[in-house]
Amino acid sequence: MYRRIAAATVRSRLSVLTAKKTAKRFISQKASGVEKELVFPGAVRSQFTNLLRFYDPTNDKSMDTYRCVDLSGSPIDPEYNPADDPFFSQEKVIKLYKDMVTISILDTIMYDAQRQGRLSFYMVNAGEEGIAVGSAAALGKDDILYCQYREAGVFLHRGVPLDEMMNQLYANEADTSAGRQMPVHYQSIQHNIHPISSPLATQIPHAAGAAYALKIAGKEAASICYFGEGAASEGDFHSAFNIASTRSCPVVFICRNNGYAISTPTLEQYRGDGIASRGKGYGIETIRVDGNDIFAVYRATRDARKIAIEEQRPVLIETMSYRVSHHSTSDDSFAYRAKTEVEDWKRRDNPIARLRKWMTNQGYWNDALDADTRVELRKEVLKSFSKAEKLKKPAISLLFEDVYAELPLNLKEQREELAEILDTYPENYPLSVFKNGREGLGDK
Repeated sequence: MYRRIAAATVRSRLSVLTAKKTAKRFISQKASGVEKELVFPGAVRSQFTNLLRFYDPTNDKSMDTYRCVDLSGSPIDPEYNPADDPFFSQEKVIKLYKDMVTISILDTIMYDAQRQGRLSFYMVNAGEEGIAVGSAAALGKDDILYCQYREAGVFLHRGVPLDEMMNQLYANEADTSAGRQMPVHYQSIQHNIHPISSPLATQIPHAAGAAYALKIAGKEAASICYFGEGAASEGDFHSAFNIASTRSCPVVFICRNNGYAISTPTLEQYRGDGIASRGKGYGIETIRVDGNDIFAVYRATRDARKIAIEEQRPVLIETMSYRVSHHSTSDDSFAYRAKTEVEDWKRRDNPIARLRKWMTNQGYWNDALDADTRVELRKEVLKSFSKAEKLKKPAISLLFEDVYAELPLNLKEQREELAEILDTYPENYPLSVFKNGREGLGDK
């Protein structure tokens, strides 16, 4: 493997040297004029023309969207049938389906919990479950992941326990982020998934940098970066893509294009051919896939990861979907789109329904199994929900810890000031909800 990586690195460097030599050779001149045609270093493959024409991208054919299973659950790719892929055993496919259904049930329960005041915030994954679970199924355990906030299926399929995710939502004493993050901002050191960040696109340059580190270390792994099409409007997106392209970083960018960046329809976000056209502009190999087709997502991710690792270069996957839910519990999407539009998408297609049709066609699934499975999965989610809700909040001392090895003087003073306030006004601070109560401040 290291030989392949080394060879890819050498090829990358040789291509740069060849381009430089070519440009130098073509600009040599004699007194009588130019010996050979000019090649401008900014576009070495461009040909000269004597016709003045402005390039109009709207005349180009839009990039195709790959799909291998249609809306009825029938295979349509003449070169690939999921039923013939040994990876998709009956057990594996049922696991994929259960993971998507679990996320769907989790969404319903936690959305209602937020509306009841039992949770401060939540973001639903409805309509995009296939992108998260399908892509996660194609990744390696050593890959480094950077998610946004609609990748709950990535965490679940990668092996993060439901209890751990629920603890994060409640920011309780068992929360691995010690209650310092907003809900749905999961993380997992054990599964190589970096903490989710609220500001848009900040994870994209990090993913490019991590990929470059993997390249230097010669590791057989890739950096995987998820983001929405709205994040592609941020400057960090462009910086990251340029770095990944020019440094030939083994990173797979997975864009979820769900049609709405918070409250802005794509027609108001950009005029180009989606996000895929931007990958082409940065010289990055690109594919667009049907995000409701979990098999298409899996296959594209599997092959993209192979390219990234073996050829040491970035790949962009634009997954097309429709955000069925509101952007978050703070959003009312019917203020900017018709309710009938959402209902129509629910009725016509979604990743869970399409996979279920395929499973039924294969004889793996039926209505009775589906009903029983949903009952059992709901019980599991509610059990985890109940356990997490009963746990106390993290100890107050964590307000000051985990930054410095030894607490500096200014933080000690702040802790003393907080202790004085808590002792002076105990009736205003119900400390019993925190682990170890007042003693949890650790100042005594």
